[in-house]
This record gives sequence, structure tokens and C-alpha cells, in this order.
Amino acid sequence: MKETLNWLFDSPENTPKSVILIRLMAGSVFFWEGVIKFVFPNQGVGRFTKIGIPLPEIMSNFVAVLEIVGGLMLILGLFTRLISIPFIIQMTVAILSTKIAVFLGTSPLALPPAPPQTGFFAMLHESRTDFAQIICSIFLLIVGPGAWSLDAVRKKSKNKN
Repeated sequence: MKETLNWLFDSPENTPKSVILIRLMAGSVFFWEGVIKFVFPNQGVGRFTKIGIPLPEIMSNFVAVLEIVGGLMLILGLFTRLISIPFIIQMTVAILSTKIAVFLGTSPLALPPAPPQTGFFAMLHESRTDFAQIICSIFLLIVGPGAWSLDAVRKKSKNKN
């Protein structure tokens, strides 16, 4: 257990600095999606209600805060591996709760404006952002935050003491 926790909070020294690009991309998308859930109720509580998420008022606010705070954490590279885990779970739930219904043609949400509107190709098209976010989160969980991160700074200061 201790080894797993050490790994989660570790910042490998050989990780390329360019990992910051993945953190900036994924973190900014999560951040702005969280903000949008508060600014546009149809994207937060309204959407959660339509797709049948239990306690939609509580859950949409919880997810929005997770996205805002967690997105900033990814951008800064703070506890990167740790925050990647809830994002992997969140994106899995998003795909299962919204994209499968597009595939089946049973989505309570508005259909895409142009064909394909249902079926396999519609599901692929509609899940492109979710797929990118989950892959980025898995990448950051495996690789870590990169050299240009607060995790790396935290590790350097810890090693000095």
C-alpha cells in the first residue's frame, strides 16, 4: 500500500517536459467544462436530470467542482497522478451514460445536428472529446506530471530536506 501511495505522489525525474502540453490540454478542457456546468444549468443539473443521474443537483455541482479544481491541478501539475483517477472514472461514466444511448438511438439528449445521428459512427463522433480526455488522464496516471510541474518542485524540495 505504501509503495502505491509513493508512486501516486511521485514525479519521475526522467519524464519529458513536454508532458505539460497534455496537462494543459486535458486540464483546460476539464476546467472550462466545470465552469460551463455552473454558468449554463442545462449543461449541469439539466443534463444530469435528463440522463438519469441520481441526485442531479448534488452530483452536477460535485462534478463541476471536481472539474474546476482538478483541471487546475492538472494544469499546475499538482498531485497529477492522484487527480487522474477520478477523471478516468468520470469519463467512463460519461461515455456509459451518454454515448451508449447515442449508439442505441435512445438518448434523451438532443441528437447531433447532422448525420450520422445514431449508431456506431454517431457514437464515435460524439465520444471524441470524452475519448481524448480519458486517454490523456490514463497517460498522466502512467507517466506522471513531467518535469515542469508543481509535483516536480515538491519532489525537489522534499529531497533537499
